[in-house]
Parts: sequence; C-alpha cells; structure tokens
Amino acid sequence: MSDLTVDVIDAKGKKAGKAELPGALFDATTNIPLIHQVVVAQLAAARQGTHDTKTRGEVRGGGAKPWRQKGTGRARHGSRRSPIWTGGGIVHGPTPRSYAQRTNKKMIAAALRGALSDRAHDGQVFVVSELVAGDKPSTKGALQALTTVAGDIRKALVVLDRFEDMAWLSLRNVASVHVISVDQLNTYDVLANDKIVFTSAALAAFVAAKTEAGQAEKTEEKDK
Repeated sequence: MSDLTVDVIDAKGKKAGKAELPGALFDATTNIPLIHQVVVAQLAAARQGTHDTKTRGEVRGGGAKPWRQKGTGRARHGSRRSPIWTGGGIVHGPTPRSYAQRTNKKMIAAALRGALSDRAHDGQVFVVSELVAGDKPSTKGALQALTTVAGDIRKALVVLDRFEDMAWLSLRNVASVHVISVDQLNTYDVLANDKIVFTSAALAAFVAAKTEAGQAEKTEEKDK
C-alpha cells in the first residue's frame, strides 16, 4: 500500500496545496464479496419491518356459520374469516420483524476502505479547502467550487465536517449532491456516487479517526 497525493482546490478554483491520502485507507485491497455483504446488511437494517397482515384469528366477523352444513347445494363453510373468502384472514402473510444482519466493525471498516480505494484508483477522490468563502451561505458558490474540482457533479458525495456550517447550509437543497458528515461515511454512499469530494477539515478528521481506531485495535490484539 502506498500513499496517494491529490491537489487541494480552494473555493475560487485555485490550487491551494496538496493532500495526502494514506495508503491504509485509500490504497487497500477491494474485497468485492465483503463489500456486497456489508452493503446488503446496511440496506436490510434500513428496512422498517413494520409490515403486518391479519390472520383468520384477527380479522373481524365470522362468529356465525355462513349457512347450514347440508341441504343448500353449496360447499360447506364454517367461518367468514376463512382465507378463501373476501375479507378473510391472510395465510402466511408478513408480520413485524427485524431485517438486521450482524456485521462486525472490522468488516464494515474493511468494506469502506475497499470502496474508497476503488474510487481513488479511478481518480474520483477530490479535496477542496473550503466550499464557501466568507460568513454567508451560497449555493451558487458551493456548486461552482464543486464543479471546478470534480467536473460533473450529478452523482457526487460531499463529505463535510460537522462544524462547516456554511457548506451545510449551501448544499442542503441540492438534489444532485449527497452531503454526509465525515463520521457517517459508509460503503453504500461511496458506491452509490461516482465522485467523492472531501473538504480539508473532513479529510483530516476522517484520517485521524481511522488512525486512532487502528491503533486501538492493535492495542487490543497485543493485550490478548
């Protein structure tokens, strides 16, 4: 794994330096089966699971036998709540359940590293020093900065630090841009967007958090 370097662009489109993308995060092995498992688990966990149908014991009515057993020429029936009747109960219908699948932290972290590495190898990871200059939000300015940095932003993921208030306000109503906090960055959103744009603050926070987590894992392994 080798570190990657990308140019940092400011809000006016000028080069403001270079940013280092650590190889441990942006040049990792892309394990496609692992990524698939993590994404499926993430989408499954997002399902509410509140669907519910009534069985024949829960629908209303059916206390009396529809008609007598013999002599009518019709088939025998004992209840209007039968599944073959209109308005009757549902057989094997869905009931409330949890769709959550178990995935441990190491799997989730490895899948994210693989997804980011795939985008980085394709040259689709960008860094901007800031999206909005000044103390006032500007959607036009933020979009212009993104276009200058990444080109076509119809499917762009913008990663911000939680304290970048002007950038959040500027991009909150832009349908073509998905904005996410750096501590919420996940595999699915990386794969669902063609281009990943970090602000300098968000990239620094992301690298610091992952480095700290990696050191904690090594400490735990040594203790074992």
